[in-house]
Amino acid sequence: MEELKSLYEAVVAGDARKARAVVEAALARGVPPLQIVTDFMVPAMSDVGQKFECNEYFVPELLLSARAMKSAMEPIRPLLAATGAEPIGRVAVGTVKGDLHDIGKNLVASMLEGGGFEVMDLGVNVTPEQFIAAVKDKKANIIALSALLTTTMPAMKTTIEALKQAGVREQVKVLIGGAPISQKYADEIGADGYSETAVGAVALARKALGK
Repeated sequence: MEELKSLYEAVVAGDARKARAVVEAALARGVPPLQIVTDFMVPAMSDVGQKFECNEYFVPELLLSARAMKSAMEPIRPLLAATGAEPIGRVAVGTVKGDLHDIGKNLVASMLEGGGFEVMDLGVNVTPEQFIAAVKDKKANIIALSALLTTTMPAMKTTIEALKQAGVREQVKVLIGGAPISQKYADEIGADGYSETAVGAVALARKALGK
């Protein structure tokens, strides 16, 4: 497993090419895919998150590590699905209707995936109906809503109301975030949680599912 330590280092350093190469070599040697994720990739992203919280890393470094993790996950994902390995939870991530910003959303998606969640990235300008479909058809048990504009914040409330009307609100935890969002706003619209950072979103998602 000495070679796989370089996977940890590659993710922390944001070296996507090296991270993927190490994973492919490990899989070829027969290392279990779940072990690669839980023993090396999840701890690496956790370390990256701690560096961010301590101001050792900033958004550019966080994005590079997230990209490295995503690249390393590509050959692993289908193998995990084939073994029937259950993720911690299934999260549908999207920027709400009317908002086209995606950097924060992408960061949250990558951090969640690095934290052991199955992530469905719905993209930007996502309608309430698309979130509802993720719950009904894809069995998402968490919905993560992002908004960067004060003018699109109300779409979060609209989405929560739509979930209620569709009869699926009790089946899913709704987490929100974005520059203009606050815990106060989350409480006002009936969201289940709010995180100021992408790093915090992982802990929040775990807590929401009682993990």
